[in-house]
Amino acid sequence: MLRPLQSNLSLSQGVRLLFYALSPSESSCSELEEVPDYVQQATPYFVGLMIIELVITWLRKGQIVFRMNDALTSISAGIVSRLPQLLGRGIELTSYIYIWENFKVYVLPWNSSWTWWIAFLGVDFAYYWLHRMSHEVNIMWAAHQAHHSSEDYNLSTALRQSILQKYFSWIFNLPMALFIPPSVYAVHLQFNLLYQFWIHTEIIGNLGPLELILNTPSHHRVHHGRNPYCIDKNYAGTLIIWDRIFGTFEAEKEKVIYGLTHPINAFGPFWVQFHHIVYIWKTFWATPGINNKMSVIINGPGWEPGKPRLGCIEDHPLVSGKEIPYDPKIPAWIQMYAVLHFSFILGIYIQIFANNSVASEITILFGIGYVILTLTSIGLMMENRTDAGILEFIRCCAFLYLHELSSMTGPFKQVTEVAFFGCAAFWGLRCVIKF
Repeated sequence: MLRPLQSNLSLSQGVRLLFYALSPSESSCSELEEVPDYVQQATPYFVGLMIIELVITWLRKGQIVFRMNDALTSISAGIVSRLPQLLGRGIELTSYIYIWENFKVYVLPWNSSWTWWIAFLGVDFAYYWLHRMSHEVNIMWAAHQAHHSSEDYNLSTALRQSILQKYFSWIFNLPMALFIPPSVYAVHLQFNLLYQFWIHTEIIGNLGPLELILNTPSHHRVHHGRNPYCIDKNYAGTLIIWDRIFGTFEAEKEKVIYGLTHPINAFGPFWVQFHHIVYIWKTFWATPGINNKMSVIINGPGWEPGKPRLGCIEDHPLVSGKEIPYDPKIPAWIQMYAVLHFSFILGIYIQIFANNSVASEITILFGIGYVILTLTSIGLMMENRTDAGILEFIRCCAFLYLHELSSMTGPFKQVTEVAFFGCAAFWGLRCVIKF
């Protein structure tokens, strides 16, 4: 497990962290246990940059372009994707360590700049192929599609991560375990992910010569588009040179329309993460012949019997440029309520990670369960679902029960108990009146 939130990163280092700009001397560790949890430490910088983006777009357009329902869903997906790390070291590191300890053929020095740069290139090259296969193999697309399900493109979209993708990504990184120490690999695994945060924005245009080498907001906007010219292009993590070398590069042209070719029209965290698994399951059993059934799993998501492996671009729905994102209208008071409780659960989430090393397993499991319950309830509210009130009543009651079991004392415990008792009473009464 990576080292938790005990960090001496300066403000300059924290900002440079998001741009892959920490030097080898600043980020090299001899042991895996010494590697900081950079992703968790980046949370305040995520928030800061999102606020800056919000202000800039408001100044430019005179209105807030963030859709709250979409932004909350994206951040929720990011939270859900990291919850398994509370239960132990993930498969990406476990598998890598196993290969390193049993099959390494050469040991590169952990404190060498050459090792740092080789790992940089290795992790980025592996990510290119992971990303490409995640678009070209249906079962891998089922894991990756959550990141593409947003119909907006802003910094919150970067946080819409998949809980399943790490169970495929480890395979692509294993060759590096033959010679790159795990501590170096763990640093670049995080840096590669963090670099991709800032490129999820529309406020940065063309970056001139940097466009030739780096993955930029312009390149990545293309990748997130559902326009025909955008499909299956620009898989880069940090360096766009891989796309140029392997023929998957496409420059930004006309206005990009974002999201899946078939929008899911949902904000619930489970449906965002798993809806394509459901689709594959149904398609698998509905498709005749064992070869065709296997092709449903391993061919592209657009494949059908008689079609090329990746399907036909002509089968994708037409893009007019006038598409309207899924945006159910809900009362302003529900929006404010959702934001308030989302902020509260975000604090709980941060606290769980901060105390992970000292908390009991049952405490962590209860914490994970309550976080998921809250995010699900907020997702249903954003969809204006009639059953959202029932789940919210259950959630508030669950909080009161768990809060009573906690060791917290003092005025804050009393205030939160009163607040949640009031919420439970309100939603309970609202459900009785409705039904």
